Amino acid sequence: MSTVSARAAAPSHSANKSIRFLIGVDGGGTGTRLRLSDRQGRPLGVGEAGPSALGQGVEQAWRHVQQACVAACSQAGLEALDLSECAIGLGLSGATIVEQAQAFLNLQPGYAQVLLDNDGFTTVLGAHGGKPGAVVASGTGAVGEALREDGGRVLVSGWGWVTGDEGSGAWLGIKAMRHAQQAMDGRVAAGALARAVWAETGPERDQLAAWVATAGQHAYAGLAPLVFEVAAQDAVAQGFVDEAAAELEKLAHALDPSGRLPLALCGSVARRLAGHFSGTIRARCVEPQGDSADGALLMIGRALTEMGL
Repeated sequence: MSTVSARAAAPSHSANKSIRFLIGVDGGGTGTRLRLSDRQGRPLGVGEAGPSALGQGVEQAWRHVQQACVAACSQAGLEALDLSECAIGLGLSGATIVEQAQAFLNLQPGYAQVLLDNDGFTTVLGAHGGKPGAVVASGTGAVGEALREDGGRVLVSGWGWVTGDEGSGAWLGIKAMRHAQQAMDGRVAAGALARAVWAETGPERDQLAAWVATAGQHAYAGLAPLVFEVAAQDAVAQGFVDEAAAELEKLAHALDPSGRLPLALCGSVARRLAGHFSGTIRARCVEPQGDSADGALLMIGRALTEMGL
């Protein structure tokens, strides 16, 4: 499956200005990470803010990107940037949905160049330094992406937490909540996992129902650590851990059936499950060289070079 890659036109007032700064952004359902560098790619500062997944709203995404940019400038000892002197690359969750991506680009606040792609692709670029490779990324959500030796791209999973993202934190949290509900009803025995969920939400039925009524992707992902914490003493939790590993292993095989590409595991859940993968998958695993924000910086830097800027 192909991914979305879109570039916004530079505002006319910036046409005669040179680009002085590069910005790389990694944005997902939990938070935003941003790296600021000079035009030569030398790091200047980093910043973080709230989520910038496009499915949570494009206005929120830009707001949090700009907040992270302010934090990076502060760390670098810089005043507010002139956006017309900046080129920004963004790897954002939800960028594969054309309507969301275009709505986001339509609101760009004045950067000289904007390059948007999904966070899976920028994660691949960062993990393998721009060279061919595959990534299984699982944190709040889950996605797999590969950059082939011929330059082709493969995208697997990343369908979103409501119907997909198997093996992700939100997916584990939903399974934990379903189990806790069944245990509260007496449909299954209440073990360590059910009790841990009740401790998080409140032990009464109305408290559990109220938690579910307002919970989103981030809240469900927040239950995932409970599954890992009690797995050694709770067979249900251990089963969920094993199932998550199996789902991510299927993702890895679908990305690269030949098994030739180096594979990086990214995200808190994927890295925590590394020891559960089969020997053939573990043999392909390499340490990531960088993260998605690094990949976004690499992406925008390459684009400027191709444009002769």
